[in-house]
Amino acid sequence: MLPVTADDHLPGPVAVLANPSAGRGRHRALLPRLLDGLAAAGRPVRLLSASSPAEAEAACRQAVADGAGALVAVGGDGTVHRALQAVAGTAVPFGPIPAGTGNDFALDTGFPADPVAAAAVIAEAVRDGRSQPVDLARMVGVDGVERWYGAVLAAGFDAIVNERANRMRWPRGPRRYDLAILVELARLRPRRYTLRLDGVPHDLDAVLVAVGNCPTYGGGMRICPDADPTDGLLDVVVAGRVNRRTLVRVKPRIYQGTHVSHPLVRSFRARTVELAAEGITSYADGERSLRLPVTISAVPGAVRLLR
Repeated sequence: MLPVTADDHLPGPVAVLANPSAGRGRHRALLPRLLDGLAAAGRPVRLLSASSPAEAEAACRQAVADGAGALVAVGGDGTVHRALQAVAGTAVPFGPIPAGTGNDFALDTGFPADPVAAAAVIAEAVRDGRSQPVDLARMVGVDGVERWYGAVLAAGFDAIVNERANRMRWPRGPRRYDLAILVELARLRPRRYTLRLDGVPHDLDAVLVAVGNCPTYGGGMRICPDADPTDGLLDVVVAGRVNRRTLVRVKPRIYQGTHVSHPLVRSFRARTVELAAEGITSYADGERSLRLPVTISAVPGAVRLLR
């Protein structure tokens, strides 16, 4: 792990982005307590206002531009993803409070799973002016659009399932995702990918491709089990010409990270990953992101975490 350092960049208020619908709203009633916990740092706490993901991201950017001394995200990986767009590459420290369905970035970077405990850790770090540098992944599309992510980029079967689920108007809730899985399993076929890993080309057929800064996605699935967000590298996991039966059998092993021992699964590590395939829209931190092709780079110390 990189060393914890003192940080004098805490002149402004603690800006807080909270997603009340995260985790199906199960932590909504905790918000006042979390804000009180953050206020224990002795700095003003400012709750940001937003009614959509785009507004949330814009509010975070504005808070940073207005001189926020720190940014805190209360929610899951989607909320964290929006906040990271504002603090990535800046000196403004960041704290994720895990309160969503998937809290992979917060847990993989060492924050407590309990939201109240995480708020206490962040408040202590703010009070002491302490932060720890952690890597992020920066992705750039062919049109020059830039996005950051903290956990994992999905660019295979899981991304295709998400894309279908987002297009469906029925059913609502988790059953929509389950139905999308069934539909895409029936349509499963390997796709041709071109990978360039630190400039070295690899052409391969695959049904699943993941590029991880952290090990987990989807609420604890260890898709890139050896990824370390402090090593300056990205981990790439590829499931090759896997049929439906094999995919269904291997997928549960992702929770333990043992899928990487399957003979049709390959792992790579690189500082820069160029990824191309036809008809794939990637999902980063569980959020709809850029259409392939993209270039992804590990950026050491791109965010300073309040730990």
